[in-house]
Amino acid sequence: MSTLELVLSNLIEPVSGLTLSALNAVKSIEQQHDKISVELEFPFANGQFESRLSNDQRQQLEQAVGSKSIDWQVTHAIEATAGERLPNLSNVKNIIAISSGKGGVGKSTTAVNLALALKAEGASVALLDADIYGPSLPLMLGCENEKPGLPDGKQMMIPVSAHGLIVNSVGFLVPDDTATVWRGPMAAGVLQQLLRDTIWGDVDYLVVDMPPGTGDIQLTLAQVVPVSAAVIVTTPQTIALADAVKGIAMYNKVNVPVAGVIENMSYHLCSNCGHHDYLFGQDGGQRIAAHYEVPLLGALPLDKVIGDDVEAGEPTVIATPESALSRGYHNAAVATAAQLWQLSANQSPVVSIDASDD
Repeated sequence: MSTLELVLSNLIEPVSGLTLSALNAVKSIEQQHDKISVELEFPFANGQFESRLSNDQRQQLEQAVGSKSIDWQVTHAIEATAGERLPNLSNVKNIIAISSGKGGVGKSTTAVNLALALKAEGASVALLDADIYGPSLPLMLGCENEKPGLPDGKQMMIPVSAHGLIVNSVGFLVPDDTATVWRGPMAAGVLQQLLRDTIWGDVDYLVVDMPPGTGDIQLTLAQVVPVSAAVIVTTPQTIALADAVKGIAMYNKVNVPVAGVIENMSYHLCSNCGHHDYLFGQDGGQRIAAHYEVPLLGALPLDKVIGDDVEAGEPTVIATPESALSRGYHNAAVATAAQLWQLSANQSPVVSIDASDD
């Protein structure tokens, strides 16, 4: 075994905390005159793996290759983690419910940026707006004037395409100035229709933006489709944390695994000096994650730019892909994908990471 092969075999993938050998990720190493081509294959979305390597890891690799450079070729072999499902969902490998115990914690903004980050990491991604009473994804994605297509006059809908995502939402079907005054069973029926009558196609991850709370929509989703896992979005505020606990308890009752917790508005980062202000408390998401023995998948900052981006129809991952804010969403997205794989493979949880990347 060459020095490079040995280094790569023991190299720790930053998100899962597993070595490339344990992930069976190294597929080939080809040495050429001035560079070395390394082909990696991950069981979860991780297309920008190389960008997450630490300085120490980079130094190890540089010592192993000498004057040559490494040309990384990253592919994926993402497997289905959910069981039997609706016919039109048969080619959807993973279904992720993005949930919150209460409104106002940035759940939808988090959902759309996570979906876009998974797409940028090389996965095929669909996004379902299940917030029947307050659909916001069409506006956030800048496609509010689009409508799903109807092939050959049939009932099935061709979803809207936005920033490379496959998207459907009740917001495409109901006028903006019309209130969705529906009782719980009717709203649940609309969710089932969106799930059942949309042509989703071949998708690695279907990200579902859930309404806040623990009501009919959440129960319907858990009963109708085999959700791979739920991600709980909260802020560090005591009230938000109390509701997040209820959300975790609900998913436990309906046997939906909780992939982890994302703490949104974790802190405010001063644009002038870089000081962290913990406006809503500190480490609340970490405490809940530790109590329920699930990972903290991300700690995302409170930043006006994030809100401005979604209002302009270009979420932060699209508007500023190289920014620290985008890297935070990427880290949280890859941590979520890795956790889905580890749950299905009966592995231990992913290492909690600092998704702020500041």
